Amino acid sequence: MKEAASNINFNELIRDYRMMKKEIERLQRILYGFSIPMRNWGVAQYGIEATLPNGSKGKSQAELIDMDIREQKQIERLGYYQSRVYAIECAGDFLEREILKIVYDCMLSRMTRQQIAEHLEVSRDSVDKLRAEVKAQICTNTTFSKLLIHEKTAC
Repeated sequence: MKEAASNINFNELIRDYRMMKKEIERLQRILYGFSIPMRNWGVAQYGIEATLPNGSKGKSQAELIDMDIREQKQIERLGYYQSRVYAIECAGDFLEREILKIVYDCMLSRMTRQQIAEHLEVSRDSVDKLRAEVKAQICTNTTFSKLLIHEKTAC
């Protein structure tokens, strides 16, 4: 499931973003009985909270061993989708200009180029140029590439 940074299919990532978010929620409900908010995925605790005992959000090691193949594949797919969605959502932070951040957010909302053009009050050709710049900046960002291939970094 890992891919080289140079093989990023940006359009496919944007297209599949909403599907992956829905699939994450579905898999979390199946595996854990509830959906975990994204802001709590792998969040570290500090101070006194870190020393207090608390229950695990996931399955214990014994439960993981006893899971059937389907559940193991669901856990694997869940982690894969979570890392991709996290990378996609962090990618907006790597853009240099505010207008690019707006265009990127519109793209994630599945707005058409016509809708983006109307929203920004620019031509469709300008939107195409802005979208190309968004793609270029994100796809050449090494932090984004690392996030996409499951390397842990902060964004």
